[in-house]
Amino acid sequence: MANAIRTRFGRAVGLRLALAAPAFAFLPSMALAQTPAPAPNPQLAAAQASFEALPEAERKAIQTDLIWAGLFNAAVSGSYGPLTFRAINALKAGRGEPNGVLSPAERAALAQTARGAREAAGFRLIDDARTGMRIGIPEKVLPKREATPTGGSRWQSADGKVTLDATTSPPGETLDSVFEKATLVNPNNPGRKITYKLLRPDFFVVTGETATGKFYRRLASGPQGLRGFSIGYDKTLSASVDKLVIAIAGSFEPFPTGPAPASPASAIASVAGSSSPVVRPVAAPTERYGVGLVISDKVVATAASAIDGCRSLRVGGRPARLRAKDDASGLALLDVDGGPALTALGSRSEALGERENLVLVAFGDDAGKRAALALPGQAVRIGATAAVFAPLQPGQAGSPVFDRQGRLAGLVTANPSDKILIAGVAPQRAYAVADAAALQAVIAKAGLSLPAAVAGGELSTGRVVEKVGKSVLPVVCGL
Repeated sequence: MANAIRTRFGRAVGLRLALAAPAFAFLPSMALAQTPAPAPNPQLAAAQASFEALPEAERKAIQTDLIWAGLFNAAVSGSYGPLTFRAINALKAGRGEPNGVLSPAERAALAQTARGAREAAGFRLIDDARTGMRIGIPEKVLPKREATPTGGSRWQSADGKVTLDATTSPPGETLDSVFEKATLVNPNNPGRKITYKLLRPDFFVVTGETATGKFYRRLASGPQGLRGFSIGYDKTLSASVDKLVIAIAGSFEPFPTGPAPASPASAIASVAGSSSPVVRPVAAPTERYGVGLVISDKVVATAASAIDGCRSLRVGGRPARLRAKDDASGLALLDVDGGPALTALGSRSEALGERENLVLVAFGDDAGKRAALALPGQAVRIGATAAVFAPLQPGQAGSPVFDRQGRLAGLVTANPSDKILIAGVAPQRAYAVADAAALQAVIAKAGLSLPAAVAGGELSTGRVVEKVGKSVLPVVCGL
């Protein structure tokens, strides 16, 4: 199997994490439109002319999608400057001339990736009845909603580490007076510091830090008074939440007029001038596919979503049947009949590290046959849930995740549903993962265990595949 497994590192769309933005100076440009470079080079000037020939809605959509791809940390203005130029070239990532211009295929790939990131966060524009504002809320990250005693609305993560408050200010308050309070040094809180502040006639922005957290506040003035929002979150979540803050701030309309627009469009077919993406069915109407990992000589673990509703099961060509299913972790165990004993792998004990590079082993459609392949991945988090950012396709639920030492790190429990390929490449998404500890807990209930893997040096993708390939099997669900 190792020789049959193909790697797609060279083919995968080279975009940054959907829910993990790169490090940057925290949001100072959020409040300002970009300004052109004093003396733009000819390439930037040509790119600017090309960009500004697009409709304004498309220009803003590109910048919004660049934010969701983790490549752009400025205001969505529709104007072209050095930040947009650099973000587009980062997206191109050496796969073409760094000219700051998106080809139709690159625009399509960007739109798909941005849509996946928004869907992973559950990002939705809402009109908040209590405050009157319109704002984007990542509902999967902030699932808890409640009214506040001051007449506002609050959204919070399940663990309470991220809080978004939408507020109105009481009568008599002015933008200047609230700004002064927001930036005042508090001797009772010496760990609090302001990292950026901006006061304009109709709005202000203040960002800062405490000993353990970060915060962002924006307040706008209008005929109906003051409306704004603030976000506070644990510093340890910066990698995933910083980008969400930019997206939320970009969506904020304190005094909206007209109906809320539709959810941000990233449908590939709607991108002007783009070629239609390839839609490739990967399962016959009577079958659904998944991936299994050998746990013992006769037991395989997979995602429960891969085998739900199945009338029959086959694993590696052998008949199989459900042994146990664990709804909390999203895992299922299958008993496999007949054939030689299967080979189990060692499991690591550490949790997945943020942005840790990983290798996934899966099966995909190859000229109508299921073929093994290796995919690149990076560890991310969706709220408190472990996840992997990878170019998965339907039929790859249950794909095992390995670290660069070839140690088992978890199984993908989400069921990929995106059938679109762009230039033959699957767009990257964030998918929920049951980590090694969760897997060990589930199989322990069945009287099984995986040995601890011995730590070693970093391996190439080929060596990881060679080490683990025989323990990864295709799952076929008969419907």
